[in-house]
Amino acid sequence: MKELKCPHCGNVFTVDENDYAALLGQVRNAEFETELSRRIHELEQNQQAKMAAQLQMEKAQSQLQQQQLQAQLQALQAQLQQADQQKELAVAQVRQKATESYMKKEQELAEAKTKWAEQLKAAQEQVEYYKDMKLRLSTKMVGETLEQHCSTLFEQNLRLLMPNAYFEKDNEVVEGTKGDFVFRDKSDDGVEYISIMFEMKNENDATATKHKNEDFFAKLDSDRKKKNCEYAVLVSMLEPESELYNGGIVDVSHRFEKMYVIRPQFFIPLITLLCQANRKSLDAKRELVRVRQQQVDVTNFEEKLMAFKDGFTRNVRLANDRFSDAIDEIDKTIAHLTKVRENLIKSGDNLTAADKKLQEVTIKKLTYGNPTMKAKFDEVKNTDV
Repeated sequence: MKELKCPHCGNVFTVDENDYAALLGQVRNAEFETELSRRIHELEQNQQAKMAAQLQMEKAQSQLQQQQLQAQLQALQAQLQQADQQKELAVAQVRQKATESYMKKEQELAEAKTKWAEQLKAAQEQVEYYKDMKLRLSTKMVGETLEQHCSTLFEQNLRLLMPNAYFEKDNEVVEGTKGDFVFRDKSDDGVEYISIMFEMKNENDATATKHKNEDFFAKLDSDRKKKNCEYAVLVSMLEPESELYNGGIVDVSHRFEKMYVIRPQFFIPLITLLCQANRKSLDAKRELVRVRQQQVDVTNFEEKLMAFKDGFTRNVRLANDRFSDAIDEIDKTIAHLTKVRENLIKSGDNLTAADKKLQEVTIKKLTYGNPTMKAKFDEVKNTDV
């Protein structure tokens, strides 16, 4: 049996095992239910608190991520804005440079146009001046003006550079013709290495009959040969519209040997080019002069020998003539003996003179002043020895 005490009234009562077990089961069930309800409530509260905390944490994480994303977005926007600014600045700089370059080009173009306009105006004025001058000059005076122009160019530009040069008007008429100017230059040792025959041709614009450059080629070539010049040059203002002659130095050697046609502005350059080219052949020209001098020495020796032979023969012939005359006179008359005597004396004198000349003839005298023949005779003498 089990004794139980009432918690309210304090009475003690006895219960058997079954009742006790039943009462204990009821108490346990009630406490269990209460405890279970309490535990469930606590669990629910804990679960809600955990969920709230988790939600709070997730919300905080979400807010943090949003803040990070916002910051990244702002950084990207700042970079984009900076890039746009840099791009706009670069575009502005390029645009400014392009504008400045364009303005500079415009200014240069304007200055060039102004300069070209001034040059064109000056050229037109000069053309008008020359046209007016040509209209006022005779054809002869026009030609002389070009000759004077070329002569002035030479004196101003080449005279100091070519102190040995000869550049003068050709005043020697050969077979009815002559050129305008002859140019020759020599090396310091006197060897001529270049020679040019110049012809200057200008024409009045008002002249009815217009000449062509080729009209003067044959005469110029003939004048070159007559004056023993190596080159022929036509300085011409004829055919002013010709692209061929306006282009520079024109070589017409395919028609006439070593002939050129130039405008006056190429007068100095052509002389310079030809001189530079011919200076390279100075050694060959010196050798040619030496060979020609040897030929002259041989020719002079032959001329002296022939002169001696002619003089000796003449003296002998004169002597024979005198003897014949004397014999004829003796045969004719004794009265002429005195005259014959005189003739004989004269004949004797001639023979004596001839013999004296013959005795005076020596190799040394014949070769005097002729080193070439002296060397030849010395060589023969040495060979005989």
